[in-house]
Amino acid sequence: MSDIQKIIVPDVGGDEVEVIELCVAVGDNIEADEGVVTVESDKASMDIPAPFEGEIVSLSVSVGDKIKEGDVIGEMKVANGDSADEGASEENASDESSKEDAPKQEEAPKSESKSEAAPAASGNSEVIEVAVPDIGSDDEVDVIDVLVSVGDTIEKEDGLITLETDKATMDVPSTHAGTVKEVFINTGDKVKEGTVVIKLEVAGSGSSSSESASSDASSEASAPAAQESAKQESAPAASAGSETIEVAVPDIGEDGEVDVIDVLVSAGDTVEKEDGLITLETDKATMDVPSTHAGTIKEVFIKAGDKVKQGTLVVKLETSGGSTSSAAEKPAEAPKQEETKQDSQQDETQQASQQEASQGRSPVPPAPEAKNTGKAHASPSVRRIAREFGVDLTQVNGSGPKNRILKEDVQAYVKAELAKPRTAAASGSAPVGDNVLQIVPVKPVDHSKFGEVEEQKLSRIQKISGPFLHRNWATIPHVTQFDEADITEVEEFRKEQNAYHAKIKSGLKITPLVFVMKAVAKALEKYEVFNSSLSDDGESLIIKKFINIGIAVETPGGLVVPVIRDVNKKGIEQLSQELIETSKKAREGKLKAADMQGGTFTISSLGGIGGTAFTPIVNAPEVAILGVSKSEMKPKWNGKEFEPRLMVPLSLSYDHRVIDGAVGARFSTEVAANLTDLRRIIL
Repeated sequence: MSDIQKIIVPDVGGDEVEVIELCVAVGDNIEADEGVVTVESDKASMDIPAPFEGEIVSLSVSVGDKIKEGDVIGEMKVANGDSADEGASEENASDESSKEDAPKQEEAPKSESKSEAAPAASGNSEVIEVAVPDIGSDDEVDVIDVLVSVGDTIEKEDGLITLETDKATMDVPSTHAGTVKEVFINTGDKVKEGTVVIKLEVAGSGSSSSESASSDASSEASAPAAQESAKQESAPAASAGSETIEVAVPDIGEDGEVDVIDVLVSAGDTVEKEDGLITLETDKATMDVPSTHAGTIKEVFIKAGDKVKQGTLVVKLETSGGSTSSAAEKPAEAPKQEETKQDSQQDETQQASQQEASQGRSPVPPAPEAKNTGKAHASPSVRRIAREFGVDLTQVNGSGPKNRILKEDVQAYVKAELAKPRTAAASGSAPVGDNVLQIVPVKPVDHSKFGEVEEQKLSRIQKISGPFLHRNWATIPHVTQFDEADITEVEEFRKEQNAYHAKIKSGLKITPLVFVMKAVAKALEKYEVFNSSLSDDGESLIIKKFINIGIAVETPGGLVVPVIRDVNKKGIEQLSQELIETSKKAREGKLKAADMQGGTFTISSLGGIGGTAFTPIVNAPEVAILGVSKSEMKPKWNGKEFEPRLMVPLSLSYDHRVIDGAVGARFSTEVAANLTDLRRIIL
């Protein structure tokens, strides 16, 4: 005999939650505990399960509705009414049992927390352990994200880790405000109720007598260790005013790791403040990491060939005095730093092997593999589908509310992946591996069979810039507009100014390139599309309201592009001085990463070498680049006769997705006109 039962919202851990997905429809037959709707609170998303097996008769909610505990969201026809009653009675019995056990369960963590709480060195703070609370599951659940790290200051109820069960994702909140002293959990671990997550240093609050007693007992048990620690910590202070500090890599303008190409100090060396410790090399510059204090090197943690990033420990330095000592204040962090260093070395080994493997397959390096951080916005039911198909949800674009990933999004992603062309690696002429552009590779040739050869290694800059140049050329539809500008008057004016500065011995020398920069800056103000970038999704343009021009500079190690900022706001003499200083730093290999960031347009000048024209490659994410060739005297008709004029060839390459040919021609003409008549620049 069938029975109609109401589907009632259970405890959802909050006042009201929002319905973000309907998992079933009227007429569907579902199993017990299968999700009916998916709801979302401020901390988790979860499915409201069916209490029985049966058929959905009606649904009284829709996407966007707000529901709370006790609300009726629908009705279902249960195949066996008696079993439903039994289930209800068992549920009631279970509830009664849980109510009786609840005080005991609540007391256990409290007593455990009291016994494990350890007072800090000072009388005004104590260190407690924060454990996983009741998460509604007896089994272990996955940790998909760790939200804090050692040293973080957190508030009460701030999330510590994110858990994922088969029905919901949720954060484990902090029970107190304080400072994280130790983290015991890593992403991918499995935890259950009672698992210790962190040690937290909290401010003392005048504990009760029972808490004081347990704290005293803990203090007595740890007294020898505390005394020993105090002795060790007081040792540096007793050494005649000297102290040992840690010097780490400062902000180097790079998010990832960079190579250490030289270690400039060794243990026992005496260094002054700002002396170089190690030399780093990025894809665009080399730079020294300076010492923050004067003193004696006690220990060096870095060697040539290592990879480092901001915050990596470089040396321990004994100074003649100061206000802080990282080594004294944080003795417990040294093992963690060593562990982090080992982990980073393993990651580097993996990355290196992947790069070597890809070099043999394709001239284009593969896109970096996205790591699943667990932050994909999706319901548990969608996550389950993704796991079944082996889909990384961080690669899927969500089309639901708040960019939530729906089941249809996962299905569309799988279809798109299956529709991608497959390569035949067995064929010698077929594209292989990670060759996303489907370019036929060049067959290997033994050139020594035809005569004497010599193999020269590419410079590091060439090896790094090569794949990016190839990417830009292969992915940006280039158009190059050729033009020439009459710079006869400009050159006369430049020579006059240089003669004047030589007379007053100012040391300033103005080059023709500075006038090109000003002419380009004026044209960029008029044609903003050349001072833009295409958005990541290719749907819009990002117009930049600042004009920073990159200047391609030849160095012994290869071509680099330092950036001169706010060109439109500076005069000829100021730009000349900056260009001289920047070019000198580039040739000496002293450019910093920040010196080559933020460009909106690039100029590549070969005027000092020769040539009549060339096709420069657009420097993504910019949309245009101007090439300047060697100027020469040409006969030009003035309306009555031919007269000699100094003409400079211009080669403007631009991204045809963003810039039409007519606009490109107008911009090139504008630059030429500005160079011909300098008075236009001040209009």
